[in-house]
Amino acid sequence: MSMNLAETALAESAKPRLCALFPGALGDFICFLPALHSLARSYAVDLLARSEFAAIAPPAVRVLSLERYEIRQLFMTDGVGDERVRQFFELYNAVYSWFASQQSLFVEQLQEVAPGRAQLFPFRSETFTGHQADFYLACVAAQSPDEPEPLVSLRPEALHWRDDFYRANGCAGVPRLIVAPGSGAREKNWPEENFLEIAQWWRAQLGGQVVVVLGPVERERRGVERLSGAGIVAGDLDLAQLAALLAGGDLCLGNDSGVSHLAAAVGSRTVALFGPSDERQWAPRGPRVTVLRRAIAGSPCDDPAMERAADHPCLSGLTPAEVIHELRKLPEIANLTRLGVGITV
Repeated sequence: MSMNLAETALAESAKPRLCALFPGALGDFICFLPALHSLARSYAVDLLARSEFAAIAPPAVRVLSLERYEIRQLFMTDGVGDERVRQFFELYNAVYSWFASQQSLFVEQLQEVAPGRAQLFPFRSETFTGHQADFYLACVAAQSPDEPEPLVSLRPEALHWRDDFYRANGCAGVPRLIVAPGSGAREKNWPEENFLEIAQWWRAQLGGQVVVVLGPVERERRGVERLSGAGIVAGDLDLAQLAALLAGGDLCLGNDSGVSHLAAAVGSRTVALFGPSDERQWAPRGPRVTVLRRAIAGSPCDDPAMERAADHPCLSGLTPAEVIHELRKLPEIANLTRLGVGITV
């Protein structure tokens, strides 16, 4: 029998309390989610991270800003002498930190304000050779469950917003392609003209609509104006809205980016285009994920090599025709064709 809200709250209050410090961006956070779910089963978790992650964090996890006074003070000489800092960390039975593990002053002071209760891990391991999600799971002595629960729960208000957005923009009842042309680094971005060809193919062959997801970084960098004109722009969404939008797409196409990770986390059919980065460590995970790349010598490469290279043929050399060929193999595209949507594929 499921518990009601009062019983759930009582059960959560009876758990030991844990403070987790996590500094990553969206893709990193999605990789961290399996470990966070594992921690939340045993602890009442306060997560100190980017505030916007509250929209996609497990419901029982409270998200606080990592940029708070008590954390900043641990970078100051004698920060442990601050009573406010001590009182904050006295609230917790355990502190797990993936933050500032190379900063000796921070490490020393965190261990002093949480004696015997603080465990510190590198944000990214130099020795672990598996997927980043498995690294975070190993840090908390957990494994991926055989039947994993949804990493991201969709918010009812975000679903209402999405349905209104689709109706208002003529996306209801037609195949929907969600394109995310950006990423955290230009080196990871497939060329705009290639995305544009996919968008034109989708509209011409499937009679569908194309939704182009743009965040502040893409708007600032520019370079996706033609692609924006070929679809409906969804810009500056909060993460709950973005998750709902991605979950409502028939196909989500993006780079090695946080958006691709989020699409996989909500169970969308996701195609991620990889180039210089290593998909064995960073590929979005999920039962409906396909990773495409051009396999060439020297790829994947490390971050310095990625930044030095003028071009990345492992990514730019992946042609729209090759991507369309792979998209045609997806059961979701074949099913749209069998249902009589579009012309032929």
